[in-house]
Amino acid sequence: MGPDTDIIVTPVQGRSGRRDFLRLPGRIYCNDPHWIAPLELEQRIRVFGKNPFFEHAQCQAWTATRQGKIVGRITAQIDEHYPQHHDGHKLGYFGLLEAEDDGDVFAALLTTVEDWLRQRGMTETQGPFNLSINEEVGLLVEGFQSPPFVMMGHAPPYYAQRVEEQGYKKTKDLLTYTIHPDFVTPRVMQKLVDTTGSVVTVRCLRRKQLAEEFEIMRDIFNDAWSNNWGFVPFTEAEFSDMAKTLTFLLDDDYVQIAEIDGRPAAFIVALPNINEAAKDLQGRLAPFGWLKLLWRLKVRYPLSARVPLMGVRKEYQHARLGPTLAFMVIDAVRTALVKRGIENVEMGWILENNDGMRNIIESIGGKQYKKYRVYQKPL
Repeated sequence: MGPDTDIIVTPVQGRSGRRDFLRLPGRIYCNDPHWIAPLELEQRIRVFGKNPFFEHAQCQAWTATRQGKIVGRITAQIDEHYPQHHDGHKLGYFGLLEAEDDGDVFAALLTTVEDWLRQRGMTETQGPFNLSINEEVGLLVEGFQSPPFVMMGHAPPYYAQRVEEQGYKKTKDLLTYTIHPDFVTPRVMQKLVDTTGSVVTVRCLRRKQLAEEFEIMRDIFNDAWSNNWGFVPFTEAEFSDMAKTLTFLLDDDYVQIAEIDGRPAAFIVALPNINEAAKDLQGRLAPFGWLKLLWRLKVRYPLSARVPLMGVRKEYQHARLGPTLAFMVIDAVRTALVKRGIENVEMGWILENNDGMRNIIESIGGKQYKKYRVYQKPL
């Protein structure tokens, strides 16, 4: 049987096209009690606005229609920085995939992306990336029974099957863990801190020096992750844009920076899970959504939080100081979380083969509870 010729895939254009693209998930997930609509304003800026990612990336968005009804959406991205860090590999991404449970719709959307990437010289596609490796990554394949935390994706169970039907294979799994912040320090970790931790000083964010603090964290992150799968460094503009949003939402002690002889060596960022506060807003902040969100964050503070960013400088990762630094910033931020009444923390995503970090998280009681998969396909 050939493709469904009633399905038309067209580039997103104009205000109404952008609105249709952004609001399709509301219909796809209307019967899913665990889905939480992302804030539409933030999504519009990120996908169609002045996203610093677009300073070094090409992006195209499409919607699929059948008989005038929107039945799917997708984007394609080419990050011009990727080949610089991966031996010239001509890799393109797909992302922001949402569609009805129809194999023809998935085929039409993914084929459109593949053709667009191929025409621009790409030899392989990976995804989903929403929109880059430093944003939402992977398709949910395990852990459908709970809502996503802030800055994490959700998906119906049928998505994985539909993507795989189009010839996509797993390239990497990304794991998330849940943990109670009032954990008891494992004896082996306490011994390690007692032995090597005397040279480490841990401090919180210096809000009066935000630009300098952002650059410290960006520098550590880019160094710490430089040898990891899929790595593309944060640019100064990208990290500053993200960090300004994060610092608006968190207390100073939700950022912890470890120093050795005054030199920053590791950091961690925890973020209140604003999805708790935004669940019933349906992604809309007007006319009163902002007031509700701010009131809830100030008065009815979330009971959960997420660690979206963490890094230990590469020079320490295979030395005794590596796990010491990681544990000390985790321990420092958990103290702040407990003080604010946080009961549950999500840590991730963690690469499936990152045994060192997985061992640390599991040693303090972390339990893997969601799995996100990145797929690839040669073009």
